Amino acid sequence: MKKALLALTLLAGAAASPFALAQSAYPTKPIRWVVPYPAGGGSDFMARTAAAQMAIELGQNILVDNKPGGNGAIAVQDILRGGPDGYAVMNADNGHMVFNPVLYKSLTYKVSDLTPVSLIGRVPMMLITTPGSEFKSAKEVLAKAKANPGKYSVASAGSGSPHHLALELLKQTAGLHLVHIPYRGAAPSLADVAGGQVPLAISDFAAAAGFIKGGKVTPLAVFTAKRVPQLPDVPTFAELGLKDMEAYALVGLVAPTGTPADVIAKLQQATAKAMHNPTVSKKFVDFGVEPVGSTTAEYTSLLQSETTRWHKLIRDLKIQLD
Repeated sequence: MKKALLALTLLAGAAASPFALAQSAYPTKPIRWVVPYPAGGGSDFMARTAAAQMAIELGQNILVDNKPGGNGAIAVQDILRGGPDGYAVMNADNGHMVFNPVLYKSLTYKVSDLTPVSLIGRVPMMLITTPGSEFKSAKEVLAKAKANPGKYSVASAGSGSPHHLALELLKQTAGLHLVHIPYRGAAPSLADVAGGQVPLAISDFAAAAGFIKGGKVTPLAVFTAKRVPQLPDVPTFAELGLKDMEAYALVGLVAPTGTPADVIAKLQQATAKAMHNPTVSKKFVDFGVEPVGSTTAEYTSLLQSETTRWHKLIRDLKIQLD
């Protein structure tokens, strides 16, 4: 009888262990959301906008902490130090989750260290030019570039960025020789296109939206399956006869691998609710981002398919950044 009572006591104690209770009650304290870029950029905007609504859904404050540098390695190491308990997460883009492992030989983190939670948003890539330039349409760009190999330069936000790889995809698919001019970020590349120093650029819609509204740059074509609703007159590359020409900056929420499944589920549910909130959704759309809020399975599957597609392109073109 005493043994039975002891066994029941031990079972009850295990069921009510602090760890088990902490996970079922998650979150019981503020969450830290690490952003691998400086404050003020698109990634920072998405994190802060989503986090403000997710804090309401989860009933705890979410503190956004910017940790730029090291191709995302500084941010990754920061959240891994906190352990897989769901109280340190980060937003990662396809640079961190897809491109970097094949672009860099000496990357100091592994994608397997991170577990996808939810895709937050997609930012479409687009081809832009200077207003009044010789290019009146994307069709003209394709024709003139084809007839004059190496004559035209195209700016991007930097080597290895989604912008750069979208350019490489365009060059490979259309059989073009365009000269890549990498910048340190989207803003300076846009400024030089607006000023006429570079005739063309691949930009993301979030960065270019203000320039487009102000008439400083002209969008010629988008790397999307369908036309961007905010730019109904701008064609897709598919409409110009170039298939499989989709390219986005994909920004999602990730957590350290080993984070309990119920915690991942709570974070995913809060993300999805936040991204489907009308106020949050409008802020994203106004900023030039397509709000998503996917399931964990959808985000994981997307990363797998993107890895297959882009790794092949990077290896075929022998792009290496270290």
